[in-house]
Amino acid sequence: MRLEYFEMIDRVARLDRAERRIEAHSTVPDHSPVFEGHFPDHPLVPGVLLTETMAQASGYLILALTGFEMMPFLMAVDRARFRDFVPPGAALEITARLEHEGSGYMATKASITSAGKKIADAELRFRTMPFPPGLSERMKDQARRIGLPAEASA
Repeated sequence: MRLEYFEMIDRVARLDRAERRIEAHSTVPDHSPVFEGHFPDHPLVPGVLLTETMAQASGYLILALTGFEMMPFLMAVDRARFRDFVPPGAALEITARLEHEGSGYMATKASITSAGKKIADAELRFRTMPFPPGLSERMKDQARRIGLPAEASA
């Protein structure tokens, strides 16, 4: 996880196209400027970054299921719940499942667990649109880096 760059997913562990589901992993860094203010002498991952982590796993799922033809843009977060705190060094398991697609939108349900304990979950809605110029190849490169080859998605 590189918090400062909003790169929240370290690797994709599993993509199940039939179940429209992805499993990803990430390890919270031991040190980050984010922790200097959240909170001094008691560092915790902000809930907004946990939401972003679920959104990125969902986004990679959408990219894979659409063959990298459309870019998912987060439009809504519903029923977000945070059940426990996440300290530096925590290993996270992130799952997302596609629940609905149509009319240029896709919806997922996503969750984060750590050491078998549920940390957070949310329902996320994305608008899918053509890639802005130059972004498609960069997203494919990033997907390959975390173990989601663009070639396997077509």
